[in-house]
Amino acid sequence: MTGRKWTIEEKLAIVLEGLKGQTPISEICREHQVSQTQFYKWRDRFLEAGKKGLEGKTDFSGESSLRQEVERLQKLVGKQALQIDILKKTEEIMSRR
Repeated sequence: MTGRKWTIEEKLAIVLEGLKGQTPISEICREHQVSQTQFYKWRDRFLEAGKKGLEGKTDFSGESSLRQEVERLQKLVGKQALQIDILKKTEEIMSRR
């Protein structure tokens, strides 16, 4: 099929139509010009996200890993700022001699 970009709303509508079971998946895919393989990928991701949501795992975007990376980088910047201050003070002391 085509290499077009689908919005989240379009994907959701297609997956929900398929989950209703009123129309064969092949027909839905033909109507929306999406491959059955792609449909089943979307469906599986949708169902997995729903499962995580019911388990209370609502971090679908990797937000916690991004937060951890930000904290790591903030610590690194803090250490570097401290090292710069130490080097400046050392330079001041050495230049007085």
